[in-house]
Amino acid sequence: MKVTLVNPPHTAIGSRIPDDHLPPLGLLSIGGPLIDAGFAVDLVDADLEDLPIHRIVEEAARRRPDVVMLGHSGSSSAHATVVAICDALKQRLPGVTIVYGGVHPTYHWDEILAVSKSIDIIVRGEGEQTVVDLMQALQASGDLRSVRGIAFRDPQDSGKAIETPAAIMIRNLDDYRVGWELIDHQRYTYWGGKRAVVVQFSRGCPYLCNYCGQRGYWTQWRHRDPVKLASEIARLYREHGVELINFADELPTGSRKMWRAFLEALIAEDVPVLLVGSTRAGDIVRDADILHLYRQAGVIRFLLGIEAYSESTLTQIRKGASTSEDAQAIQLMRQHGILSMATYVVGFEEERDADLWRSLRHLLRYDPDQIQLLYVTPHRWTPFYKTAEHRQVIQVDTRRWDYKHQVLATRHMPPWRLFLWFKSIELVLQLRPKALARLLFHRDPVQRQSMRWYSEMGRRVWLHEVFEFFFASPRVRNGPTLKAFLGPTLEAREYALEKATSSRRTVPLMADRIE
Repeated sequence: MKVTLVNPPHTAIGSRIPDDHLPPLGLLSIGGPLIDAGFAVDLVDADLEDLPIHRIVEEAARRRPDVVMLGHSGSSSAHATVVAICDALKQRLPGVTIVYGGVHPTYHWDEILAVSKSIDIIVRGEGEQTVVDLMQALQASGDLRSVRGIAFRDPQDSGKAIETPAAIMIRNLDDYRVGWELIDHQRYTYWGGKRAVVVQFSRGCPYLCNYCGQRGYWTQWRHRDPVKLASEIARLYREHGVELINFADELPTGSRKMWRAFLEALIAEDVPVLLVGSTRAGDIVRDADILHLYRQAGVIRFLLGIEAYSESTLTQIRKGASTSEDAQAIQLMRQHGILSMATYVVGFEEERDADLWRSLRHLLRYDPDQIQLLYVTPHRWTPFYKTAEHRQVIQVDTRRWDYKHQVLATRHMPPWRLFLWFKSIELVLQLRPKALARLLFHRDPVQRQSMRWYSEMGRRVWLHEVFEFFFASPRVRNGPTLKAFLGPTLEAREYALEKATSSRRTVPLMADRIE
């Protein structure tokens, strides 16, 4: 049987404005196991080429697949586009089986199957083993109820949407390889034209931030073999010229011991790659004595989720961090030649002008190299959603629920004023004298190029977002409550996988003991 993987085009500004594009790791991660299981697999990356729906259908039809599988890293905001693609595919290829996976369909499987008749099967949770089991069942015309981790309409029960038992969490992530052969590496770049890929060292996070839509999806923190990952990165550099590695992990540094082993293994490979990713400020402070290894291995930037200036807000969202730790982490990174990007969230219900003024002063004291502001955006399967169910929705186009558009009203501030604060904070942080001096005169040419690339990309995005706010992103004045618009909380479904038991482990599950 032949499988065509489709990466949908995404309407989020991050997908459309930059000249650079990263490969779809999620689809490549299921592509490798499918190829190894004997299935013919190819990829249509519509996000890379920004293909309209009719072109996506043409490209898929030309490949004559038995099964089309779709998914996107921007899962919730890409959902409406996925549904439109599936409808068009089913009309052109009525006999094809359409499979949809990712974070959003994992939790909304019953609603999707009830509304979107073009979608046949949903993969719930991580998919490497599930898609192989599913394809083998389809090829043998077997009973889909025997495949764990899926949902479908059961023909034996009048087409009722049913879910099978949750997939068992993958214990050894190195048992499944990424299908790098599905892409032309020359076409994927980041960081100003550097050939780039996305990888995962780990999955999950042991912290309990109540807004996070990823922790429950992965269920438990696990990591790859550090030496094997370093070897894979070195091979990607030597065979495909990959220069930059973007970590998709929520917390690659979760285990100091394993992260240090990875850094040392990559240093031993002696390949000039750059590493970017996200981590927690606390891990940077914890690793103050080994940050030289970060830089020696190629770490050029880490994103730090600062989120808020108020200790009470950090407690409310269960961040498990402190403001003093955040400031210390930024200074430690600068001392070791690592760029800091601080993400900061606005749009909390009781926010006032004074709060945003304090936020600006707070960020100026932190003095990050780069800043990324985001809007509060709720997901139904997170604990945060229940606390926001009563709030008014002002953006009813879910394609814009991408953290860069305000979707919920604030009690004391109209959207235009919050937007003015949002863009002003970005402008002040990036144009202050310290930031401009680093941009123009930083002694490290690699850092200087990195900051100039981000500054140029940010300028284009900033102008686009201002234009879009006033002319292309309509909001509603008397919108429904969040609960009325999306439905009740799905928090009971937060953990998507069945945890591995100790008797079946092949590698340590570091959620039990983060070193």
